[in-house]
Amino acid sequence: MSLTEEISRRRTFAIISHPDAGKTTLTEKFLLYGGAVHLAGSVTARKNQRSTTSDWMELERKRGISVSSTVLQFEYGGFAVNLLDTPGHQDFSEDTYRVLTAVDAVIMVIDAGKGIEAQTLKLFEVCRRRGIPIFTFMNKCDRPTLEPLALLDELERVLGIGAYPMNWPIGSGAFFKGVFDRQERKVHLFERTPGGKYRAAVSIRGLDDPFVRTVTDEPTYEKVVEEVEMLEMAGEGFTLDGVLRGEITPVFFGSAGTNFGVQLMLDTFLKLSAPPAARETPTGIVPTDHDAFSAFVFKIQANMDPKHRDRIAFVRVCSGKFTRDMSVTHIRTGKRLRLSSSHKLMGQDRETVDEAYAGDIIGLVGHSEFAIGDTLSEQADIVYREIPRFPPECFSYLHNPVSSNFKRFRTGLDQLMQEGVVQSFELMGAVQNIPLLGAVGPLQFEVVQARLEAEYGCETRLEAAPWTICRWIEPQDADLSRIIVPNGVRLGFDTDRQPVALFPSEWLLTFFKDKNESITLSDLAPVNHAEV
Repeated sequence: MSLTEEISRRRTFAIISHPDAGKTTLTEKFLLYGGAVHLAGSVTARKNQRSTTSDWMELERKRGISVSSTVLQFEYGGFAVNLLDTPGHQDFSEDTYRVLTAVDAVIMVIDAGKGIEAQTLKLFEVCRRRGIPIFTFMNKCDRPTLEPLALLDELERVLGIGAYPMNWPIGSGAFFKGVFDRQERKVHLFERTPGGKYRAAVSIRGLDDPFVRTVTDEPTYEKVVEEVEMLEMAGEGFTLDGVLRGEITPVFFGSAGTNFGVQLMLDTFLKLSAPPAARETPTGIVPTDHDAFSAFVFKIQANMDPKHRDRIAFVRVCSGKFTRDMSVTHIRTGKRLRLSSSHKLMGQDRETVDEAYAGDIIGLVGHSEFAIGDTLSEQADIVYREIPRFPPECFSYLHNPVSSNFKRFRTGLDQLMQEGVVQSFELMGAVQNIPLLGAVGPLQFEVVQARLEAEYGCETRLEAAPWTICRWIEPQDADLSRIIVPNGVRLGFDTDRQPVALFPSEWLLTFFKDKNESITLSDLAPVNHAEV
């Protein structure tokens, strides 16, 4: 295949949702239908069932939640699929935000029994700001649900996006009988699979088929016919351009737990979603078929394989073709590097990859100099500014109670800082050298402690700090000694030596601004201009 043909068959997307909406379960079922696994696991698996492919951390297996983004890659229907499973819990939203910089589309999973929840709305706003096309899967239709029309209305009213149902549910809960495919004008009858482990058998018939009427009670059948006619007459119109611009979300109804509707959505999504798009840089737009290879690091993870203390950088290829052993420039440092240890990923498992194209996600092992947001390129004037850094909302001191473990403690903590699990700050005038950590949510601190103990053999103790708001100070060269600092407010620096101010309340934040009118406070970290 030519370079253009290889790029055009790439599909890179993330699955997002509120916790417990079924995101990781849907991820597993995509792998099942893609042939990447032969037996799907479940986060609520019984003891004799497998745990999920995408949740590989011990903490994830214990909690039944995703706390780290995972890359899963497979071939399906002529497409090369890069699927990123993201954390649903709000405490790990910063990791999800970084992942959204590396994808070309998202699938938003909504529990049809609950509708739009807080984290769904928050993630949707990030997608809208980035102009990412959104596809919606209304999950758990085999359980009691809200009215389908009410779900569509909520999507349009709360999210401000047009909702076009690609299929329509026939009943719900114990009376769920299947879905009507509006494009093909066919009914897919629901058949429950044992434990949701195997591909669901689907019986396809027309809505006016007599058999459909025999398996559906009369009120349900009449209601579906009436609602389908209503959608045709007064529902949202469908245009592919509207979908790709993020103005319309195609909506699918189904049940990931029983595999129903999964293949229908996967097939349609791959057909409608766009291949990788050109990326903007400070010097212009870089097309995907550019002669020069370029990519950026959006995630770093250590110790995925407990047998090897390695460190893997997740890289989104933006242009050109990657070949193993190629030489590139690490733009931030200006150094030339040889990329020899490159991998294709399937959760925790990996295999060597020799070639990759724009849209692909690859893992690079053994480069301790890489940091989140770094650009790698054959052409030195290509620099990507894709990764924002968000302000923490909770702070804690992390103590090492065993002094003999200091070296391991410091090594492990430095590694987790590079991964972006939490942020670290240095306070001005601090008497003791105790790490001050900042996170979007407190569960991130638990991950730090669990990983330090499991991967580095260090037990730690947390001490809560009083601040809840972090703002970066501009200009960056401001004379901090001339700033009026109210009681309870502290000044300091982040890991890039950018000045910050920490506040325990919104009132003190406002008071600080009133007293320091020459200072500007930002809720996003400034760009490190050393890269330019």
